[in-house]
Amino acid sequence: MSSSAAPTHKSLSLTQTFAASLQPWINLTRVKFFAGTMLVFWPYAWGLTMTARSADVPIPQFFYLLLCGFIGASLSHSMFTSLPSTGAGCVWNDILDRNFDRQVERTKNRPIASGKISVRGAVLFLWAHLGIMLWMVRDVNALAWKIALLTMFPLAGLYPLMKRITYWPQAWLGISMNAGVVMAWAFITGSIPTSAIALFAGTWAWTIWYDTIYACQDKKDDINAGVKSTALLFGNYIKLVLAFFASIMMGGLILAGILNGHQLPYFMLSVGGGSLYLAVQLYAVDTDSPKSCWAAFHRNGFNLGALIWSGFLADYIWKANASVLSDYVSL
Repeated sequence: MSSSAAPTHKSLSLTQTFAASLQPWINLTRVKFFAGTMLVFWPYAWGLTMTARSADVPIPQFFYLLLCGFIGASLSHSMFTSLPSTGAGCVWNDILDRNFDRQVERTKNRPIASGKISVRGAVLFLWAHLGIMLWMVRDVNALAWKIALLTMFPLAGLYPLMKRITYWPQAWLGISMNAGVVMAWAFITGSIPTSAIALFAGTWAWTIWYDTIYACQDKKDDINAGVKSTALLFGNYIKLVLAFFASIMMGGLILAGILNGHQLPYFMLSVGGGSLYLAVQLYAVDTDSPKSCWAAFHRNGFNLGALIWSGFLADYIWKANASVLSDYVSL
């Protein structure tokens, strides 16, 4: 019995060793922090559902495109942003910010900053993600291809540098994070209507909302490290300014809904429900508490995004069913 027990012990040891060697790479992608991926996914999901409603996209095709967008968001996290998520975004951010990360308590143990992963290894890991994402958009039309390339490289790629030169890095982030809105329209229709621009403006303001709250976690360390953010810029007026951007977000949703001909489900759930949720969140969040800020950020990635999408989805299905019923009656 002793001879049969030995290989089992060795097998477990090898498995544990392999798992330990993978752990820094898993931590680099921040796969266990999924709120960031959802914050990339929701603008695409909103834009796609809006487009599907307008262009009468069949429901099976819609859900297939939704799944593709979710996979893309998981891989890219808008390519190169710093929010906690999976994929290339965290890799690129951690490469550029390794010296800053060492000075911030919350980030000092990240794999590159702590030396567990070399910069060369991280770069190769990044290119693997990029290759997959370029392959995923290989067959899109010319307009969608241009948007994809613009988002992947100059927009998202330059974001980590913005916090070194301006107190408005969140404004730049908002452009790259929400490219999925116009990407969905471009891919399906080959055009970008005014309603898509209105929705994009609303999601841009939403990014400033949630990423300002996210940046409040590191206010003290960012001052010492020389990192700039809207959390520092807004200072004691932060809740007042957040209310302003929440209003812009809701204004964008209202205008987009009117221009795209949305009906009651959208305005009740997406606009009404979203407005109420933002108001409650603004009242509850303590911008001087990292724990409170993280919880609020997390709720944006899951609860608020899903609530607003439910209105888009209900209105799309309502219209699709109404069209089927109309065709049936006409027969």
